Amino acid sequence: MIQIYHNPRCGKSRNCLAFIENTKKEYQIIPYLTETPSFEELKALLKKLDLQPNELIRTKEKIWIENYKEKKLSEDETIQAMVDNPILIERPIVIKDGKAIIGRDLDKVASFLD
Repeated sequence: MIQIYHNPRCGKSRNCLAFIENTKKEYQIIPYLTETPSFEELKALLKKLDLQPNELIRTKEKIWIENYKEKKLSEDETIQAMVDNPILIERPIVIKDGKAIIGRDLDKVASFLD
């Protein structure tokens, strides 16, 4: 089953969800802002994405700029920042068959889902 970490207020996330809906494949929405992933879930997600924690951060978010930008955070501290402030997690994230991608580019999502 396809899963999507979705923020309904984000245009890219809405577009990605609409694309997935049009595939007629079974999917699950993960509303990560209200159902925040745990530290371990985020760590596992990063492994599926093959990304370092700092690569999953939305660095232009006000929370990041005001509270974290000037700090030198360890990987665990960066993950914890995302757990504490899920708005910092880049979106949408699409998961399928134990792998994941950031689904901002619909062409990449199409290739990923094939």
